[in-house]
Amino acid sequence: MAQSLNLLHLATFADVAALGSFSAAAEKAGISQPAVSQQVRQLERHFGVRLLERVGKRVRPTEAGQIVIGGARRIGEELDAVREAVEPHRDGRAGRVRIGTGATACIHLLPPVLGRLKRAFPGLDFVVRTGNSTEIQRLLEQNLLDLAIVTLPAAGRALETSLLCDEALLAVGPAPDAGAPTTPQAMGARPLILYDSAGHTRLLIDGWFRAAGLRPAPIMELESVEAAKELVAAGLGWSILPASSVARPGASGGLAVQPLDPPLGRQLALQLRRDKRLSPGLRHTVSAIRQGLGGVVPQRVP
Repeated sequence: MAQSLNLLHLATFADVAALGSFSAAAEKAGISQPAVSQQVRQLERHFGVRLLERVGKRVRPTEAGQIVIGGARRIGEELDAVREAVEPHRDGRAGRVRIGTGATACIHLLPPVLGRLKRAFPGLDFVVRTGNSTEIQRLLEQNLLDLAIVTLPAAGRALETSLLCDEALLAVGPAPDAGAPTTPQAMGARPLILYDSAGHTRLLIDGWFRAAGLRPAPIMELESVEAAKELVAAGLGWSILPASSVARPGASGGLAVQPLDPPLGRQLALQLRRDKRLSPGLRHTVSAIRQGLGGVVPQRVP
């Protein structure tokens, strides 16, 4: 007679498969490596097949192990759904939504949307993770996020992508330089403070310069738009930034903000896992983001 299935053993096995190491899984769980090995052996005895195989110094799931991992993920999602349904009855909470996005959207686009949601659903909690689109997509694919707001292009076979809005990218320089030309040639001749090269927005900016036959080398590459604005205001160079980052009153203080010539823009999109089961809280959040960001982000120059 097969042993009863232990959910803890399933979680341990999934950690070993994901981390490729018994010792790493043991460290994550805070237990000994022999305890991890024992749990995996018990799981293999339950199914009657080997679930892991060693490849060099790492372990990876067998074909049967991959099937078990898929089942464990679905079981985990079902348990999360049960917990979310029970939690409001236990302590008044309505659930939690994990959102991934770039820092600019987090600072300048999301707050009004999340504020309205919180007022409508006081028990709904939000966890926001910032990073570039590639990092955010990876976390979404691993089901460590519930939804993502990314800069296109952002392909992913396991992900469902829907366009949210178009946003202009603008030339931003020190206030005394207002009215200076903003062609690729003019911008490329100046000291540039640009997005980190790993981000999709930076790829769009590089493409704008390449279309003019230019490959300027920035003097600084930053992940923070707010840091870039401060450095530009201090007279250290020029930048190319999203319109939303300079659209709010006071957000462009000490800066000269002008359209690029030719214009350049980016598209923001909402991404979800195709197999994601939408909880009520997640459905409310997706709807609010589509209504709040859908269409066109203000393109005007402050």
